[in-house]
Amino acid sequence: MKKKQLLLLVAASILAFSCGKDSNTIQVPTPSFAKGADVSWLSEMESDGKTFQTKNGTKADLFKVLDECGINAIRLRVWVNPAGGWSAKDDAVGLAERAAKAGMAVMIDFHYSDFFADPSRQTVPSDWASDKGSLDKMCGRVASHTKEVLNALKDKGVSPAWIQIGNETRNGMLWPLGQLWGDGAGGWSNFGALYKAGYEAAKAVFPSAKVMPHLPNAYDDNAWWFTELKKYAAFDMIALSHYPQTVAAMSPQQCNTAAANRIKALYSAFGVPVMISEVGVKTPADETAAAEVMKDFMGKIKALPSSVCAGVFYWEPEVYDWWKPAVYTSMGWNAYDMGAFLWGGKPSSVMDAFAN
Repeated sequence: MKKKQLLLLVAASILAFSCGKDSNTIQVPTPSFAKGADVSWLSEMESDGKTFQTKNGTKADLFKVLDECGINAIRLRVWVNPAGGWSAKDDAVGLAERAAKAGMAVMIDFHYSDFFADPSRQTVPSDWASDKGSLDKMCGRVASHTKEVLNALKDKGVSPAWIQIGNETRNGMLWPLGQLWGDGAGGWSNFGALYKAGYEAAKAVFPSAKVMPHLPNAYDDNAWWFTELKKYAAFDMIALSHYPQTVAAMSPQQCNTAAANRIKALYSAFGVPVMISEVGVKTPADETAAAEVMKDFMGKIKALPSSVCAGVFYWEPEVYDWWKPAVYTSMGWNAYDMGAFLWGGKPSSVMDAFAN
């Protein structure tokens, strides 16, 4: 009898420990189709006094406003040591926790830079500069930074559904060591090793997350790029950017059609879903025209099975009143012109594309 009681006590203790260990986890299901928004500027906007309203004019937290628009997922970028701390680890983790508590799935977008990484720049973080000539050391930096950020998320109970390794890396990342072509470029073997370091680090912390590379221009034929990457590393999904009003050679509707066709071709070639992790339309210029372009795009994407296209994230829709981050002012840049909110912080008709 004593032995049986002892076994029951041990079992109860193990159960209590397990429950306590998992009690911090914020349970958020991964949507079958992500209707998302990248709101990485939110903390700085709130610091500048910007507020938001629901469509009926009630002041509310941005995540509630987005939820009423049909948004079910949030994307957040991570920089290493940015000016002001905006989009650094702590800022991104804080926003991710808020998003998860609002019931939204989370995508983490690693730039591996102190500022935007994109086709025009993939600058080594200032703190990593001493290692920029060593592939082994730089791979270590990528892995440790990835794990540090993701473990900070885990400590807050947030489990990202998707993780991006690099941002718009058509010509590689962490230049010139991980640059694919150009003077001094390290080529595919270097980039492949850097991407793989990030991929494996992400999987070590969150094995079930979908980990992916990211390219610009969804309307382009990108199959050759992913064919090359597969020689060096794995990917669970493919992430693309799409800005249909910026392409001079096609109408926005033609660009949308081209993007949908490329998505189908990528799925057919690689057997993994495609995510549109950035989309934007020029709302302040002509809200009606922008809303029509966005509705056209979402219609073409939703006509695809979710196994082919896993979702769409609007890039920084919450921007309004020509607000811009402090770093834009210091660099002499204009404000972002694709915010999808109206003066005063109310969603524009562009957001209606996410309603159904």
